Amino acid sequence: MNSYKNKVIILGIIYFVAVIFFAVFTGLVGEDSDREVDVIKLNGISYDAGKCWDDISELGKKDYDVNYFIFDTMGKELYSSVADNADKENVSVVNAIKKGYPYRDVTVGGRLLGYVVIVPDGMSGYDSMRLWITIGLILIGIIIIVAMIVFGAYVKRSIYTPFQNMERFAGRIAEGDLDDPLTMDKNNMFGAFTESFDIMREELKASKERETALQKREKELVASLSHDLKTPITGIKLTCELLEAKLAAADGSEDVTGKIDTIYKKADQIDALVNDLFSSALEDLGEFKVNCTDESSSILSDIIKKYDDKNYVQIGPVPEVLIHVDNKRMGQVIGNIIANSYKYAGTQIDVNYRIVDDYLEMSIADHGPGVEEDELELITNKFYRGKRWKESKAEGSGLGLYIAKTLMEKMDGELIPESDGDGFTVILMIPLS
Repeated sequence: MNSYKNKVIILGIIYFVAVIFFAVFTGLVGEDSDREVDVIKLNGISYDAGKCWDDISELGKKDYDVNYFIFDTMGKELYSSVADNADKENVSVVNAIKKGYPYRDVTVGGRLLGYVVIVPDGMSGYDSMRLWITIGLILIGIIIIVAMIVFGAYVKRSIYTPFQNMERFAGRIAEGDLDDPLTMDKNNMFGAFTESFDIMREELKASKERETALQKREKELVASLSHDLKTPITGIKLTCELLEAKLAAADGSEDVTGKIDTIYKKADQIDALVNDLFSSALEDLGEFKVNCTDESSSILSDIIKKYDDKNYVQIGPVPEVLIHVDNKRMGQVIGNIIANSYKYAGTQIDVNYRIVDDYLEMSIADHGPGVEEDELELITNKFYRGKRWKESKAEGSGLGLYIAKTLMEKMDGELIPESDGDGFTVILMIPLS
């Protein structure tokens, strides 16, 4: 509509400039025409006045179709064709020259007798016609512009504004905003469509709510099942430990002991997978909470020892600082990283520390095959497993690093994966107190 307004303004300006040009041009032409007529009449009056100078009243017997005055050389009025003229006393040779009235010398035999001055008697027929034409053109222009403005207002109200509302409504729907209704207005061309579009919005909103509720129930079911599975898995592990202890006391068969140990390891793997699945389900439900407190940095060594059951980890000196973390969640982060190194590297794991700004940087590096560079940004995504996981034949869910990164972010820290020719490194930026 801004373009339409600009066009109306430009059209109006062009039209009125053209009218002004017409008025000026026709005025100039009229002046030239009047001037030619005045010259002819002046010559006739001047000639006749010279012939009857002794009895100048003889001029009244002829009709020259103009108002004129006869003055002598001293400026005295000798004759006037106007019997009653309000401006009669203001007419003189001097005033005529000032006002630009046509005048002519009256001479006889080369002797100056006086002057003839023609006084305009109002508007001529040509000027009157020019004025009415100009006024007509101005009125026509005003009517056209007003009509265009009224038409533009109608188009804006009945077409443009409803269409814009529908366009914005469609944009909100595309962005997933299904709460704001589309204003109903049946007095425009899109009235019926407006109602249909809003019905569509309500159906989409209801469908989305049903889908969201279904997804929430599914996630709650996964979380519930994951939690319930932990009880029998814990029972299996405890039973295996008890059987191993009894067989060891009774000097039992190594083959049976080995099988019991295999059952325990499988149960332990299932336990780790269930923990990851449970944590992921809690994250989806928005129930994955952390409770950070100020802790001594020495707890990091205790956590590593708890999860390093193969004694692969070589721990560097830990700076004595206070860190702001959730002890339990920090154990989950480090435990997942060490478990990954066990599965995919099976090498020594080096842990080193340093202070960087407001963080304690903890570097956990193994010496396995590492991760390809194009996978580094993907390795912390949910359910993503690197290209080399098939080669390792290790079991997993692709949730370990995802959960670790999520927990670090919830603790206002950061997890940064790195890889070079000498293994895979995970850097933890742990916030200081």
